[in-house]
Amino acid sequence: ARTLQIWLMKKRTFLWGAIALVSSTYLNRHLTSEGDSQDMSSTKAKATSNSFAINKSEQEWRKSLTPEQFRVLRQHGTEVAGSSPLDKEYGKGTYVCAGCHSPLFTSETKFDSGTGWPSFYAPIENAVGTTIDRSFFMTRTEIHCDRCGGHLGHVFPDGPRPTGQRYCMNGVAMTFVPS
Repeated sequence: ARTLQIWLMKKRTFLWGAIALVSSTYLNRHLTSEGDSQDMSSTKAKATSNSFAINKSEQEWRKSLTPEQFRVLRQHGTEVAGSSPLDKEYGKGTYVCAGCHSPLFTSETKFDSGTGWPSFYAPIENAVGTTIDRSFFMTRTEIHCDRCGGHLGHVFPDGPRPTGQRYCMNGVAMTFVPS
């Protein structure tokens, strides 16, 4: 039964990932939809406002982050599945925000979701915030760093016990600090 559950989770995640990839490619090249971008723009506006403890200008963020980190953390991008070495990192330690070094997740809550992205069943208390993301013709819960507002990934209700949540994070948005 557990093997079937994992297989179904991988299949569902693959299908949603394929849909998201095709949709994002099409939308990025051909459409600008105000309806879908309004929910994300509120997070982007918040991330550039003084509502977070860490506030930097776009230029300051560009100087302190790699181009891929900037695209994911500041522009709400998504890294390619399987591209992050953090997906297969299972040492003891803490995953911190690549933008501000704030602790986000501990290794004790990490699990292999089979999705190609580092996944956790719970964040460190008060480490992340959420926003509704209605991009790409679906509604998801976006996760961002509560200290700098950097986009980390999304949370889904198909994770393991004890929470049943799967915090599917972009590895490029985090750094692993061994303990």
